Amino acid sequence: MLTWEDFEKVEMRVGTILEARDFEKARNPAYQLTIDFGDYGIKRSSAQITTLYHKEDLPGKQVIAVVNFPPKQIANFFSECLVLGLIGADKTITLLQPERPVPNGLRVA
Repeated sequence: MLTWEDFEKVEMRVGTILEARDFEKARNPAYQLTIDFGDYGIKRSSAQITTLYHKEDLPGKQVIAVVNFPPKQIANFFSECLVLGLIGADKTITLLQPERPVPNGLRVA
């Protein structure tokens, strides 16, 4: 079980996708995302969301991500945050998103 103090260490924040590109060197189909987290900066992430999302439709969408993990190298790319989603029975990922537009950088509480 997690303690409340453990949970408080996880920084889940909202950001807006600025750019989505094919991640050709990924083992599984994925996009390279560039996300604006407001005062917390612009971060990049690898996301295996190609089944339900087209890269052309992603810019402008807000997503929830963990922003305080250390960067993780995936092939030739450094992922700086973990975009959160729900894993369906068929392994497809549905992005977690706020129900309405909010300022980038707001923390999930």
